Amino acid sequence: MARKKIVKKQDLVSMYMEFVLENDHPPKSIFSFAKENNFEEANFYEFFGSFEAIETSVFETFFENTLQLLSKSEDYQNYDARNKLLSFYFTFFELLTANRSYVVYAFHKGKNNLKSLKSLNGFRKHFKQFIDELDIETLDIQQEQLEKFQHKTLQESAWIQLLVTMKFWLDDTSPSFEKTDIFIEKSVNTSFDLLDIKPLRSILDFGKFLFKEKMMQN
Repeated sequence: MARKKIVKKQDLVSMYMEFVLENDHPPKSIFSFAKENNFEEANFYEFFGSFEAIETSVFETFFENTLQLLSKSEDYQNYDARNKLLSFYFTFFELLTANRSYVVYAFHKGKNNLKSLKSLNGFRKHFKQFIDELDIETLDIQQEQLEKFQHKTLQESAWIQLLVTMKFWLDDTSPSFEKTDIFIEKSVNTSFDLLDIKPLRSILDFGKFLFKEKMMQN
């Protein structure tokens, strides 16, 4: 009897991705998956509790690998929030393209609805944290509930924008997905232009000035 292999987390992810791409469905059971790949079933549970957990891990890994690649760039460290987000998008979609067959499989498994795809839940959490760390400039409202609402709105808007971009990429048939590159640049730049708070800040400052002048006159 052949000796059982000792598999690591990434081994399991790779085996699972290969299986679903070859069979267009998940393995029937963890037992059969372990038997087919010659490792102990218990070895699987050292890293995952289910196949769904592996599916979530795939997109989390894409995210983590994107940040690792960006961290190696000295230029990236000096970028402003807009260019950091653009760099994230271009690097992330390069990784998606390298694994496009699996992403297409996951998309179809989610019945063509990325927003409801459970395997994106972990990635969504990490991405929203990434948006926080970009420290995108927002209005200084100085009202706790409004600040929280503004903060949450920024996170959710960024997430929806990423999902829209993923859908565009999935439907893109242009060579090297060049239309997606254009879409990324235009959508991210437009978002930051809409977030430009300088005109709003000027209006607020002017309003405060008029208010003070009015109070002094009274």
